[in-house]
Amino acid sequence: MKTIMKFIAPKQIVRLWIVLLLSGLSMVTFSTLSNAAALGDATGGGIVFFVDKTGEHGLIAARQDLPGHSAGINYDGFFTWKDAKKGCENLELNGFSDWFLPNKEQLNQLFTARVLVGGFGGSDYWSSTENGSKAAWGQYFLSGVQYSGTKTHVDRVRAIRSF
Repeated sequence: MKTIMKFIAPKQIVRLWIVLLLSGLSMVTFSTLSNAAALGDATGGGIVFFVDKTGEHGLIAARQDLPGHSAGINYDGFFTWKDAKKGCENLELNGFSDWFLPNKEQLNQLFTARVLVGGFGGSDYWSSTENGSKAAWGQYFLSGVQYSGTKTHVDRVRAIRSF
């Protein structure tokens, strides 16, 4: 009997350790997954439209275009490049004040996720990427074509922020 007891006790302890180990690993896995952002998540003051491979960093778009317009423009939502950049930098939205005008590549990522984010007008949007002193890059959101336009031209603006 003593011999049997020696083998039963270690097996039970080993099983208990395995259960505890697996439970601990699953808790780590679940907590890691719950903190990871996913495309389309409504968080950080907007909608997640890009996530890096780690799931810890990415880009969030405001839910609507930048409100207002440049001086002398009679259409709401249209800004010169300079006003677009300044408007994003000064934007305080949903408790966040670190919004910025997307660069050319980020704007293209936003175009790719436009259905996920929603609310885009069938129009051109500014990027922060300059093309010389008098021009900057924009993107037409009906076709995806990127172009260089004069900074005095007016386009729509969608602010983004990073996490």
